[in-house]
Amino acid sequence: MSDRKHLVSAEVEKLLAATKGSRNAARDRCLLLLMFRHGLRVSEACGLVLSQVDTESRVLHVKRLKEGLSTTHPLRSDELRAIKAWLADRATMKPDTDAFFISERRSTSSRKTAWLMIRDYGRLAGLSVEAHPHMLRHACGFALADQGADTRLIQDYLGHRNIQHTVRYTATNPARFERLWR
Repeated sequence: MSDRKHLVSAEVEKLLAATKGSRNAARDRCLLLLMFRHGLRVSEACGLVLSQVDTESRVLHVKRLKEGLSTTHPLRSDELRAIKAWLADRATMKPDTDAFFISERRSTSSRKTAWLMIRDYGRLAGLSVEAHPHMLRHACGFALADQGADTRLIQDYLGHRNIQHTVRYTATNPARFERLWR
């Protein structure tokens, strides 16, 4: 087994594609996409409530744990589509909770369920690493660094109080050297 702690963007795409046709496809795709795009920890994702997801204003109010800095992130159109598809499914379940992600039993989705789901989709997608939820948070950091995002911007986006937690994403990124020797 690999000791790699993140997924690359192509692996995230395979993970998302693996949800197609599954029993909880809309929920699972939405969960994976939001965890990746917003660098959510599994507890942050499972703890999301309806009021944090504002489709009208196209924003996600991210409440960080571990004393992280909470922020508001824009939602992209593919995320909005995934959210609306999940909310349509969720509405038919008539849950008694304001939890955004719910189980088939209509209660708040658990961390364990998310762990097992991500592991199983990783296997289904044929990933070469055993996928787990925190790999999506790290994948977010690396993807932002690959796009050339500034370390401070990534720090704010992921809610890190200490820049040392963010530097790992940019320090190993060869893209930061692209403009040298021109």
